[in-house]
Amino acid sequence: MYAAFPAWLPWMSEFPFSGMLAASQHRLRKYCTRTGGTMRKSPYPVEQELGMRCYTTDTAGIGGRLRTTAEDFVVDEVPCDIGGTGPYLVCRLTKKDWELQRAVKELAKRFGISHRRISWSGTKDKHAVTSQLISLYEVTGEQVAAIDMKDISLEVIGRAEKPLSLGSLRQNRFTIVIREVSGPDLAGQVATVTAAAAEGLPNYFGIQRFGVIRPITHLVGEHILRGEYEEAVMVYTGRAYQGETPDVRAAREAFSETRDTGVALHAFPVPLRYERALIHHLHTNPGDYAGALQSLPPRLLSMFVSAFQSFLFNHAVSSRLERGLLLSEPAPGDRLVFADGREEIVDPRNIQAARLHTGRGRCRIALHMPGSDWKEASGPDEAAMHAVLSERGITAESFRSASSFVRATYAGAHRPIALQANVDAVIDGNTVRISFPLAPGQYATTVCREYMKADPVMMI
Repeated sequence: MYAAFPAWLPWMSEFPFSGMLAASQHRLRKYCTRTGGTMRKSPYPVEQELGMRCYTTDTAGIGGRLRTTAEDFVVDEVPCDIGGTGPYLVCRLTKKDWELQRAVKELAKRFGISHRRISWSGTKDKHAVTSQLISLYEVTGEQVAAIDMKDISLEVIGRAEKPLSLGSLRQNRFTIVIREVSGPDLAGQVATVTAAAAEGLPNYFGIQRFGVIRPITHLVGEHILRGEYEEAVMVYTGRAYQGETPDVRAAREAFSETRDTGVALHAFPVPLRYERALIHHLHTNPGDYAGALQSLPPRLLSMFVSAFQSFLFNHAVSSRLERGLLLSEPAPGDRLVFADGREEIVDPRNIQAARLHTGRGRCRIALHMPGSDWKEASGPDEAAMHAVLSERGITAESFRSASSFVRATYAGAHRPIALQANVDAVIDGNTVRISFPLAPGQYATTVCREYMKADPVMMI
């Protein structure tokens, strides 16, 4: 069973103690935009569709491009404590320009084991230099030492009684270079966003969560929640996007129109292995769309429904900003989550205490992303999510059915609405280098986005 979100709250250990509330709120208001009661809007349709409709700062973006080279995007995972005993060998995997799932499958092949015996704490970017821990079940240090792969290295760190699981790390540290930046007051623009990041940016799920070239994972998840398995398969295989190569677009469009699996197996390029797996299942089992979906790797299948939950969260955060509310100042109806897991709903009677607690870093404003563990909306932000679910006919039973179908847990989870990052920014000509840590589950591109305010394609 794969959990859609960790049941624990790793971000609690990263609580920044931001000082007295009055000073904190004064600084945040200084960096926030108020135009007719709303925040600055993103002009990019793909961000609007994914619920990422707002920026926090009113500065013009510095533009630029990420990932000109893999070395421009470096991620180092800071793990929890590692032991010295157990059947799981824990190694540090460092890779460049490798997609994690592909790297894991290639390592499994070299070790002569099932890829299911390899686990990790977080999925890292492909076009980057990344360093993270993986656990290998009943693999020896000698086997690890024998691995010789281009742009991949493994170093034994320790042992564990249990496999690593998603979210079980302390933080990720990023060093990112943004090239080709510009602006009338580059130093001022960078300083404004850097200060705002320390106070709190929208804790959006980044575009990678939904698909960079084809942002469709949440749409597939929505169809699974409604039991529309044929529609889910056809969105995943047949919906074409302009960022794809002409041959891929042509293959998708033809399959969407004809449903001819034989022709599609010849037309779909070999690297589209998941699409080909779905089509191959349909070719040998005509009409079995549910079975086709269940032929996908469990982690991939579970990602679809959790991506829809991510879309709901983004939409709710944007709705809050569009109402002119701040991310770190409690309002009636807000859900506060304390470091010990205790919850409290803000109302007129406790609002002053709530503002004091959040100002001193004792708790954070969070949203409960709906799942089978259905909670009544605590305020307007969560009501925005429930309104989307109601419009689309999705209920708690939908999540329970999806859990059974996908064999994953979609109980729902809390997520803070603000991302706080202490960024070290250095300007060198038309290049900006930013370094910062983030808690598990937070997106570095959400920070980069606030600086750049560029078309998301520039962050791929």
